[in-house]
Amino acid sequence: MGCCGEVRQPGDDKNVQPEPTPFLVSQQPSPHPGAVPYQNGFVPPNISPPPPSQQLNGFSNGYDVQKQQIQQIQQPWQQSNNPTFSSATLPQTPRGVYTPFLDPTVVRPNPVHAVPRSDTMTPAMTVSSPISRPNASQSQPFNTAPDEGRISVSIDFGTTFSGVAYGSSRIAAGKVQQILQWPGSFETFRKIPTCLLYDAEGHVLAWGLEAKNASPMPGTLRCEWFKLFLEPKALRDESTVDPRLPRIPPGKRPVDLIIDFLSCLWEYAKIQITRSIGIVADLDAADVWLTVPAAWDAKGCDLMREAAIEAGLVQASRAGDRNWRDRLRIITEPEAAAVHCAHLTGLHHLKPSQNFMICDAGGGTVDLAAYKIIGLLQNLEIAEISARSGANCGSLFLDLRFRELVRTLLADHPAHLDQASLAYFMHAFSETDKLAYQGESDDDTMFHFTCFNTDDADDPNVGLINGELAIPGNLLRQEVFDPVVDQVLVLIEDQLKRINQPLDALLLVGGFSASEYLFKRVDSQFGQRVKVIARPSDADTATARGAAQYGLARRPLVSSVIAPLAYIMKVKLPAEPEDWQKRPAYIRENNAGVPICENRLQYLVAKGAILRKGQRIKTKFCKFSSTPQDRTFEAVLYTSDSEQIMRYTDEGACSELCKWTVDLGTLPSFQQQASISQPNGFYTEFELGLSVDSAEVRGVLIYDNQEMGDIVFHFLS
Repeated sequence: MGCCGEVRQPGDDKNVQPEPTPFLVSQQPSPHPGAVPYQNGFVPPNISPPPPSQQLNGFSNGYDVQKQQIQQIQQPWQQSNNPTFSSATLPQTPRGVYTPFLDPTVVRPNPVHAVPRSDTMTPAMTVSSPISRPNASQSQPFNTAPDEGRISVSIDFGTTFSGVAYGSSRIAAGKVQQILQWPGSFETFRKIPTCLLYDAEGHVLAWGLEAKNASPMPGTLRCEWFKLFLEPKALRDESTVDPRLPRIPPGKRPVDLIIDFLSCLWEYAKIQITRSIGIVADLDAADVWLTVPAAWDAKGCDLMREAAIEAGLVQASRAGDRNWRDRLRIITEPEAAAVHCAHLTGLHHLKPSQNFMICDAGGGTVDLAAYKIIGLLQNLEIAEISARSGANCGSLFLDLRFRELVRTLLADHPAHLDQASLAYFMHAFSETDKLAYQGESDDDTMFHFTCFNTDDADDPNVGLINGELAIPGNLLRQEVFDPVVDQVLVLIEDQLKRINQPLDALLLVGGFSASEYLFKRVDSQFGQRVKVIARPSDADTATARGAAQYGLARRPLVSSVIAPLAYIMKVKLPAEPEDWQKRPAYIRENNAGVPICENRLQYLVAKGAILRKGQRIKTKFCKFSSTPQDRTFEAVLYTSDSEQIMRYTDEGACSELCKWTVDLGTLPSFQQQASISQPNGFYTEFELGLSVDSAEVRGVLIYDNQEMGDIVFHFLS
């Protein structure tokens, strides 16, 4: 079977070689983090200096100049007697491998890519959940006529690399385009490192390529992989944060780093998109799609939403624009990748009613979801057929395991274990051997890694010879590759068991999918059960492109989702005979003398439930109020990964997700009861409507089939 996806025939060679990925998203231009700093004797080329208006603190910076000129182009009426500009007249950003950020001999400048923003955010991010806001993709149908030409921009914010795609029905025949030019290089990149460089005061000095390739400078701190701090376990318990992650700058929280990076990325993206398509771009009114891992819960999605809003990804585009927050859409990474792959169904011989699985193997996480193609291809829809899953086993963890192996081998040679040396080893591994490694066929091959330091150059006992560290291939496989790849195979195996249906295609996307060894292992283990195993075109950017395609469709392309968790409420209910028999200790009398069983569980959504897009699950509740002032209903929403239906809180593992607060004072039934003198109190019946999207959870107070108010969710730490 080739990577173009032709159907496997009997007798096909099982060790099929997939089509090489033309753009490896991990490829970076020199110099890398361990590069030798510029020497004092370096003579720069004889290049004419830029105009004075493009100079900032003594060095050239075209970024802010472009931003100012773009703003002038977008608002020509604010200037009199000025010529009309077009996108072709915009200056080109002066980018190259040599920038002041990469030269330690240059005095450290003020931040040039940092975007001013408010430093005031709710301390513990106990903000109002997106549940309290209308969901534009659910409660509000996709608009067609008035917004047909609206721009759709997607941001694939990844653990190690990030990318931006965009499109409009009025531009390039509705085809999705990507930003390829980035600060810090003359080359084109479909993704850039998710990386920030801070000074000692916590100000952003550089981001993306410039931050990744910057030579070590005193008083600076490079931050990477900070997306992993929003992983569900890390949010619930800080002690579960991977100790191998880099430290956070003093006075900052992980969400602050996300805000800083998204601010830089978005400001630059607006300039590039405007340059590409001209002043027709109304980016203030654009729909922005932000991707998140499948394993994230609603709390992580809420933090990401608030960070994106704080970073300025959406804002009011005109006076009276009250629903501007709704233009920010959250979508899971496998769902976005599935939309991209579904549009390539002809490539993989997929037809309506057939099933396919997406394995989105990225830098930090590997996410899986399975879908069925429904409807005609020209009016394509897909539906989830099993609960999505994911884990932290992306290609980054190959790098971390390789670093630990080097530390073990060179434990008696501290000259090679400083930060610069380890970065040098990791860069060489990441850029050359990580994706090209073949597995068992490379067991007898010696892989050589040049040392950064020239001291202590020889110790044959550990493979240190003439300033190079030699590591046998079988050791790399056992200590670095197999532990991570085995996790991916377990995820796929578990997902196949959940589907319990024939699977017609398994499509690998994401940067890690370019690994030859990963593809070979997947094909070897699942080739007999899956007709097509392939890496589709643009596999490394399938998530960004699919999210933009979703926005351009102006309709839900994924018609239904499977609830990945059970959503449960802890409630107090009138005691029943079963409660007296099983949990008499939980029974108390309320103020009205009615026996009430505490610690009961009421399911709102069961794990594995099939939910139509926009479907609202209604659940009836009853609150006892001792006085008319007792009008607030509060409850805690729990989630559970168990498929068992539990009656009491002590029957299984439940995780607290958020606190619900509902004001019942708007209900006519409450107002009527409160107006009557009732010394013993009174009961109020009401309904709560819950919508579980692929990534977010929302709710509303319902009375007589009418929306009476919002549910305010405060996510628990």
